[in-house]
Amino acid sequence: MVDPANTVGLPVNPTPLLKDELDIVIPTIRNLDFLEMWRPFLQPYHLIIVQDGDPTKKIHVPEGYDYELYNRNDINRILGPKASCISFKDSACRCFGYMVSKKKYIFTIDDDCFVAKDPSGKAVNALEQHIKNLLCPSTPLFFNTLYDPYREGADFVRGYPFSLREGVTTAVSHGLWLNIPDYDAPTQLVKPKERNTRYVDAVMTIPKGTLFPMCGMNLAFDRDLIGPAMYFGLMGDGQPIGRYDDMWAGWCIKVICDHLGLGVKTGLPYIYHSKASNPFVNLKKEYKGIFWQEEIIPFFQNAKLSKEATTVQQCYIELSKMVKEKLSSLDPYFDKLADAMVTWIEAWDELNPTAAAAANGKA
Repeated sequence: MVDPANTVGLPVNPTPLLKDELDIVIPTIRNLDFLEMWRPFLQPYHLIIVQDGDPTKKIHVPEGYDYELYNRNDINRILGPKASCISFKDSACRCFGYMVSKKKYIFTIDDDCFVAKDPSGKAVNALEQHIKNLLCPSTPLFFNTLYDPYREGADFVRGYPFSLREGVTTAVSHGLWLNIPDYDAPTQLVKPKERNTRYVDAVMTIPKGTLFPMCGMNLAFDRDLIGPAMYFGLMGDGQPIGRYDDMWAGWCIKVICDHLGLGVKTGLPYIYHSKASNPFVNLKKEYKGIFWQEEIIPFFQNAKLSKEATTVQQCYIELSKMVKEKLSSLDPYFDKLADAMVTWIEAWDELNPTAAAAANGKA
């Protein structure tokens, strides 16, 4: 049995990395008491809290945290008609926080995630590890069998081309979880008591041309590099599918990162995932996606962006057109999703005009 770390008595980090360059985005429907456990590591940073569900419900945030909180009324007020692209009653609402942030980096975490401990019993500073991942290069073009060659105690193995050892800029750091695994509903149903107790001390770059199932509960990314593509889809209330929001974003960003020569890392850091969601509720949300993914994944595997697409926005708009052309025959929902992808980019550019001008060559 694995337990979360005990952080009581740990001092708040006096020298937090990238303190003024990073926002923490948290989607929630409840009081954020879990932040007490995270205080030693997260208190120095600015939080963007996106409240899902009933906007009249009061959300309690522990004292000492600097934060801004947005509910559905705020989203509607800020985005107007374009608010339709932000999912309702789904953790995909978090991507509104990505949109309104003005920082270079984003760390997003779910409110049922606690501090993990490593095999020595030490509390894991997940955010610090994510930052380290983002600040060192990735190696998507050639796999290093010692995993991340930039970590202390590792290097490039014999036979690794010297011309590729500089690596590429890392855009995404995907962390993992102890205790409750991130399983789909059918796997939950057949393995209801399974817990992840394995702590693997490794970080690796996901190779170019390889997709992965991205989980949004322990994730960090360079907002300047990949932010406009980090759209968690149109899921949740009123939609025929849920629980594929983060995976949709993961498939999109991986295709775009591969095209633009950016890297995606996975592995450390771990968080402790405390709650197992209801598999029967999950099955109701997922069941169409379980069938659809068998065609969606080959679609992304074969998606080729044009040489003219040199910015994330241009790549994403091209991808949205491909979704409309190739996936609408699967279900009319994908026509709606493709339109939402375009609306998302339009809303992003309106809230981030300087970055949008630069992306469109108008700065």
